[in-house]
Amino acid sequence: MSRRVLTIAAALLVLVCGASAQAPSPEAMAAARKLVDTLKIADQYRALLPQLLLKLRPVVAQDRPEIERDYDAVTAPGSEIYTPFFGAMVDQIAALYATSFTVDELRQIEAFYAQPTGRKFLEKSDALAQASVQIGQDVSQKAADQLKQRLIEALRQKGHKL
Repeated sequence: MSRRVLTIAAALLVLVCGASAQAPSPEAMAAARKLVDTLKIADQYRALLPQLLLKLRPVVAQDRPEIERDYDAVTAPGSEIYTPFFGAMVDQIAALYATSFTVDELRQIEAFYAQPTGRKFLEKSDALAQASVQIGQDVSQKAADQLKQRLIEALRQKGHKL
């Protein structure tokens, strides 16, 4: 699973669970909001909405063409139906970051991602995460195959018939 998907899933979890017991300082929130903006988390969430709306369409419209047409109009790109969710998501993620890092750390993280290297890392992170998962799966499969053979051989040497 990609880092961005995990980030968004964490954000949705935060929305469901509510804010932390102790509110972060206004300075921490400002630094965290700037980091959330630099990380383009709202854009990532926006990119997931079409998939969510596509899944909701049959449930809401119940295969009725007249409802489907109105559903499509209400959920069209640029629709204001999403606005409250974006604001809530950004606020909740900023609060999460603000309670997880100091103001100085938030500024350092944001500074990194605002630089060309940080932006490049963000651009490549999904592909890198997917490639890393594939490498892990490939190595695990090879390890499992070799371990199976070694274990079978070790058990045969102990007299077991396998």
